[in-house]
Amino acid sequence: MSMAFSTHKQHQHLPNLYGATAAPPPTPSAQPNHHTVTSSAAADALSNLLHRLPPTLSLPKRRSSTSATSPPPPTLSFSDPNFNHLLLSSGSELGFLQLTNHDIPSQLANSAETESLSLFELTRDQKESWFPKNWPLGFDADDDDEEEEDGDGKGESFCLDTECSSETTTDLSLTSLREFTRALEKLGLKIIDKLADAMGFDNSIGEDPTRFRSLMWISEGLHGDHDKPSGGFYPYVVGLQYQIRCQKYSLLKDSGSVSVSPQVDSIMVILGDIAQVWSNGKLSKVRGRPMACLGDGNKSRFVSMSLLVTLPCNSRVTPLLPKVVGEEGTGHEDDESQVCGSKEEQEKRFFNSFSFEDYAWRVYNECYLFNDPLDRYRI
Repeated sequence: MSMAFSTHKQHQHLPNLYGATAAPPPTPSAQPNHHTVTSSAAADALSNLLHRLPPTLSLPKRRSSTSATSPPPPTLSFSDPNFNHLLLSSGSELGFLQLTNHDIPSQLANSAETESLSLFELTRDQKESWFPKNWPLGFDADDDDEEEEDGDGKGESFCLDTECSSETTTDLSLTSLREFTRALEKLGLKIIDKLADAMGFDNSIGEDPTRFRSLMWISEGLHGDHDKPSGGFYPYVVGLQYQIRCQKYSLLKDSGSVSVSPQVDSIMVILGDIAQVWSNGKLSKVRGRPMACLGDGNKSRFVSMSLLVTLPCNSRVTPLLPKVVGEEGTGHEDDESQVCGSKEEQEKRFFNSFSFEDYAWRVYNECYLFNDPLDRYRI
């Protein structure tokens, strides 16, 4: 081999791509330009190497740009004559939508946000004493986060009832927040009523406020921080969130996270796990509350106000099977032995009945980012 290189010095820098026992290169008279040989040989070697790769090995895909524009949710308006049909369609396919042409003024939403921000300016002692923990109500803070005396700790949240009740009557005004909460609750019950009618349930289901319980969940973050849920997940039928400004949100679906950008002054409506059970699996759901995507480098404060229409703790959750024409029974009694229609007409249940309180405690205190908490109740 050394003789070959000494004889053909113009090839002494060529790599031996053919192995130690390969024949010497051809004579200069029969060989093309050595730059061409180098390129061709390298290409052949690379081709041979790629063909020896395992068939399941593939090059990583290019990551999608984080600056890509997220599409808005489907848009619905109560003035649409096909509202019920569109509501059912969006609920079945996605589990979320945005509501426009509603009657909640933007001034009220902005005033409620200002009052909500004032809650996080309280001292830690004031937060805990004025809003004592009475699960799920009260002030909550992530123990893993650092606590600060000026009330600017991260991972904090408030869960309030529709009265925005507190243990103090002075130095705190939540008038706008209370009015805003009631307006969202009224809207949520109307959506439930429309959804029940579209699915063939008792069309008065949303007209009985004692059958439901509404919670206003308020959490704060800073733009530029990595947002994460403040307070645990809590089961709900319908969730509503007013879009005060242009903001992208991440929704946790069973298939993974979805980013959406609702229109300003619209109300984002999400369907929860209770709605999915009531529909016997026909409706899609969003797990937990919408989470703001805050990684834009802007250190401005941000507060999230989510109204959850949920159930009283003593409730039982069971599929609300639609009524069968010509048969008696409402199909939404708690008794699992209730029969609606003949055996041939009876819709098959996909969920067992379960205690709402037990389920709510479990999803609040355990992590279900990757596992569906409803799986244990599926038939």
